[in-house]
Amino acid sequence: MAEIERLSEGIAWIDLSFVERDRTPRWAIEEGIRCHLTGMSLREVSKFLEQYGIKRSHVAIHNWVHKADLQPISTVSEDQLAVDEKMIRLHGQKFWLYGAVDPQTNEILHVSLYPTANKQTTRWFLTELHRRYQLDNVEFLVDDADYLGSVLAEDGYRFQVIQHGNRNAIERVFWEIERRTSSFANSFSNVALETAQNWLEAVAVYHNSRQT
Repeated sequence: MAEIERLSEGIAWIDLSFVERDRTPRWAIEEGIRCHLTGMSLREVSKFLEQYGIKRSHVAIHNWVHKADLQPISTVSEDQLAVDEKMIRLHGQKFWLYGAVDPQTNEILHVSLYPTANKQTTRWFLTELHRRYQLDNVEFLVDDADYLGSVLAEDGYRFQVIQHGNRNAIERVFWEIERRTSSFANSFSNVALETAQNWLEAVAVYHNSRQT
């Protein structure tokens, strides 16, 4: 009973406004989303909830995560922002992951997946990032990524090429994302770009909730 009461406590960063019926207790939906984002596969979450009398398929749990539409919301606390691009694989498919992290708070500000990496996708990412945050006075911290440095230079952004120091924040985040993609990939027979993007944004929200 004490365990059920603990699970029944609301999780502030999960918005359940998408729930239209009360077929599943809200605490179970919240816990299912949280468990998946901590690294459990969808099937593992389904078996976990069965212990509390909640029988839902792994497809239903996937739909909870998708419909929650979790997206990272943060603020730039300092005048520097670590950005990077990296190729990741999901079921053998190549995707290019772009990310931006506040090096002071370690919060993920934005993540985007693209089927390819070039100057155009890099500009799309920077445009999305600038739309969410006012970055006029921000200095970007980059390493020797293929396109970020050249695009930032061509478009007049302030940036610094650096391998360590404050860039370590995004290196840690990218390492964690790469580690987690294995459990994500095992949940789906085919990976659509939109599905992978939604999952990454949800992981970013969970990550940020643990930084405060």
